[in-house]
Amino acid sequence: MNISLGIDVGGTHTDAVLLDARQRIIAHTKQPTSVDVMQGIGQALAALLALVNMDRGDIRRAMLGTTHCTNAIVERKGLQPVAHFRLGAPASLAVPPLSDMPADFRARLPVRLFTLAGGYHYNGDILSALDESALRQQLQAVKGAVRAVSVCGIFSPVVAEQEQRVAALAREILGANTPISLSSEIGSIGLLERENATVLNAALCGIAHTLTEGFRQTLVRQGIIAELFFGQNDGTLMPLHQERTFPILTIASGPTNSLRGAARLSSLQQALVVDVGGTTTDVGVLCGGFPRQSAMEAEIGGVRTNFRMPDIASIGLGGGSVVIVDADGDISVGPESVGYALPPRSLVFGGDTLTVTDIAVARGWADIGNAGRVAHLCPSMVARVAEHYVAMVEKCLARMNTSQHDMPVILVGGGAALLPMHLKGASEVIRPPHAGVANATGVAIAQISGSVDPIVLPGDESLESCLRRAEHQAREAAIAAGALPETVDIIELDSLPLGYMPANAIRIRARAVGTLAPVR
Repeated sequence: MNISLGIDVGGTHTDAVLLDARQRIIAHTKQPTSVDVMQGIGQALAALLALVNMDRGDIRRAMLGTTHCTNAIVERKGLQPVAHFRLGAPASLAVPPLSDMPADFRARLPVRLFTLAGGYHYNGDILSALDESALRQQLQAVKGAVRAVSVCGIFSPVVAEQEQRVAALAREILGANTPISLSSEIGSIGLLERENATVLNAALCGIAHTLTEGFRQTLVRQGIIAELFFGQNDGTLMPLHQERTFPILTIASGPTNSLRGAARLSSLQQALVVDVGGTTTDVGVLCGGFPRQSAMEAEIGGVRTNFRMPDIASIGLGGGSVVIVDADGDISVGPESVGYALPPRSLVFGGDTLTVTDIAVARGWADIGNAGRVAHLCPSMVARVAEHYVAMVEKCLARMNTSQHDMPVILVGGGAALLPMHLKGASEVIRPPHAGVANATGVAIAQISGSVDPIVLPGDESLESCLRRAEHQAREAAIAAGALPETVDIIELDSLPLGYMPANAIRIRARAVGTLAPVR
């Protein structure tokens, strides 16, 4: 047999599923997320395996979706020391690196900053030659003091040669295994945002290594030797080596796993997806079965970046959201939540805190805990609170739906039962089987991908020729990541003229996905 394991770690629950070779769910579980995330993964895995009688050697692939990197940035914890080199002197000296980063983040980010002569003009001409002598001296100065290197050059998405030269010298002086993040491989035009993303990526590499090694060891303790893959934020997978190189691409992978799982469980390719968790609700859009990508710059923990991100709207509403009705009858729902402490604290489980779960049970929408414990609640108050939090979701749906017509709405997540089967703006509301583990299902069924996002200056070359080249590069990247060549399809191919740049510059985005090659 060829079994796939999917695990998704959320703020409240850790979900796990086993899928057979035809991607059918054969076992699933939902366990509370623990403070020690790996311990929680181990507990979820043990509970899952207890449900089936199987040879653990049949589990050939293990996929993980996690919030490790997001949490590290938001909490400002675990970021490793970085040496950052900006290639842009003297043109960029007036605006130092990381100058738009929040002061509290900057104070806790262990980074050594250097600005060197280098960079390019918009048309690919050299702005300044790379000062290799100064670079060598600076690399020697940080040897042994930093764990990773990041590099950001002016207009490096147009020409990346100088960044690549810095990477070669860094490996020569600091060691071949030194993690190196190049802005030309992470972000697009926009120096400060691209630079922020690149520094963050480098600072996350230590966390990524700890995560991947911890996951491998957790599986080994359960007798599982499997090929490892990790969910990334476009709804696809990346192999182990890629996760360690680009950990920042796992940020926001949780919602995209849920969207992919929703598409699989509902058999819909175009829909709005509402993922109700314990603390938050995420709303996204399926386009061709994949999450719609955002065209806006992303802000993570207060840091502005411009790398690829899904178009997701989040609101502070979940099953553990605290409900307050004051003396004047005013209603407040969230963002405070009891989170994974829902069982001991909510009314239906014998606690003393009124939560959204209690309201849904009292309303008759959900069968959770002991309904008798909320029978004393005033029916009119219950109805008003339910109407209030449903309106929060409907407002979010209206904002995310850019079409002229109502769209199907798929309810997933552990709190999917907390919403009614009729929502304003929905052509239909679907709560598919196994909706509670859509996130783990999504990462388990995800395909492997490859993408390119270059800035090109066509010159005498036609746009069609530039698009064909980008398409070919995306296909090759997917195959290199582990996709079967005959299954690779292009799911995104866009061109955007950059009117603010001369020379008819064009940004091209191409993304290819394919089925993972069979494990031999």
